[in-house]
Amino acid sequence: MTDLARARRNVIILVLAQAILGAQMSVVFIVGGLAGQILAPNPCLATLPVSLVILGSALTARPLSRLMQRRGRQAGFLLAVLAGALGAAVSATGIWQNSFLLFLAGSLLTGIYMSAQGFYRFAATDTAPEDFAPRAISWVMAGGLASAIIGPSLVRLTSDLTAVPFLATYVAVIGLNLIGPFLFAFLDIPRPPAPVAGVVAGRPMGQILRSPAIIVAMICGMVSYALMNLVMTSTPLAVVGCGYHASDAANIVSAHVLAMFAPSFFTGHLIARFGAERIVGLGLVILAMAGAVALSGIQLEQFFLALILLGIGWNFGYIGATTMLTRAHAPEERGRVQGMNDLIVFGGVFLASLSSGGLLNCSGGSVQAGWNAVNLAMLPFLVLAGGALIWLVMRPKEA
Repeated sequence: MTDLARARRNVIILVLAQAILGAQMSVVFIVGGLAGQILAPNPCLATLPVSLVILGSALTARPLSRLMQRRGRQAGFLLAVLAGALGAAVSATGIWQNSFLLFLAGSLLTGIYMSAQGFYRFAATDTAPEDFAPRAISWVMAGGLASAIIGPSLVRLTSDLTAVPFLATYVAVIGLNLIGPFLFAFLDIPRPPAPVAGVVAGRPMGQILRSPAIIVAMICGMVSYALMNLVMTSTPLAVVGCGYHASDAANIVSAHVLAMFAPSFFTGHLIARFGAERIVGLGLVILAMAGAVALSGIQLEQFFLALILLGIGWNFGYIGATTMLTRAHAPEERGRVQGMNDLIVFGGVFLASLSSGGLLNCSGGSVQAGWNAVNLAMLPFLVLAGGALIWLVMRPKEA
């Protein structure tokens, strides 16, 4: 089998994983805040379950990356679906027992799966020729289109299926994770060579983190993902709080997730043609446009448009930053660099998610005031990422 043929086969498997297994993330982001609103002793803590999913992802990114560097991608992905199934089971138990603490524990375990899903995009490049790598990343991310349909559909079908709201939803998530071992049995990514005792593979981490391209890629990836999560996490609460139905919230999140992944069919081509840095910059501009639309009012159409722009901006910013990162480190450095990147990215996402519920529920006298606070909070971080990107592009090139 040629390198390109093997890379394409792996991409197909990773696309299916993103589509089927990844559906649980849209489920969690739709239901987590709504179930949290029911279980939490204080409305300011409503989005804490979603925040703990992100925290679990941030805390396990580096250990999971090191595991995959030593044992291979298959081992890490199988461990993650086991954690995803266990997290859903604990969350379901928390809902059944009306226990917020149990629900939080299940959410934390779910974060292990989320961390692994973040590595699908990197795994797509492990066996890919350099010119195929941007398209491989984009195609894997495009698998989220199916997850955008499967996840919200599961919510609509299962949220009221039992007397206890959302209990059946988490049981369905257990079923999704059980598909994982069958998918990953067909993954063909060689295990990295064992490190030679006493020899450090690649540059020391301190030197890696002084690389301008790596630092800016991490900043842009973190800001793109964190701001998307900041707004998305509070969206179901804002929609319902403004008098609309939970099904409206599910439809808006579904449109958002579609917008996150639909551009992936051509994002790789745009990166190849115009460069990753320009596509990241375009993504930051679109994120700013999403915030402006959200601040303009609370009609359903404005929620829809803001969340669609939010998804497109995330796609360009995150895939562009991922491409920048994969081009800035050597193959033997990938475990440490990718683990550190996702620790930083999901650490930022955790803080954004944690802030989301507080900004929405506890920063004004109305839901609209809270929603405005959420979207205004985007501004300083967009300035940070945009400034870093401009600095990188304008600095003298190293010889």
